[in-house]
Amino acid sequence: MVDDEGKVVSASRDVAATADVIFELIADPSRQPEWDGNDNLASARPGQRVTAVGDVFVTSLTLGEDRENHVVEFDEGRLIAWRPSEPGSQPPGHLWRWTLEPLGDGRTQVTHTYDWTHLTDEKRMVRARATTAEKLLQSVNRLAELAER
Repeated sequence: MVDDEGKVVSASRDVAATADVIFELIADPSRQPEWDGNDNLASARPGQRVTAVGDVFVTSLTLGEDRENHVVEFDEGRLIAWRPSEPGSQPPGHLWRWTLEPLGDGRTQVTHTYDWTHLTDEKRMVRARATTAEKLLQSVNRLAELAER
């Protein structure tokens, strides 16, 4: 799904795993490189499990740079969203969100959203425009593969 302006992109699918299992893979940054469909994340140190709005976790990108990720939405087992930034800087306005909706019978609808409605950093606009629903679905599919094991 893409909004009318193309600045909110999302992808969803049903996953044969409980929301708790899936959420652990998302809320533990050290697991994120395993399912990152953008192949952008190289690593994140263990021990950064997200537990609340206001948490900040650090990931290392494949290009060798670090990103601080500021958690702005959080509902244990259901919702997590963060705004990335360069270390020590304010986030430039884009947001990554994961929403989990339990469907029963051990299944969960997983929705991954990229929202760059408030992005202010001009040098990030090209990459923001290139973030498609297909790319988001790659992350959802990789996450599903891990969760369904």
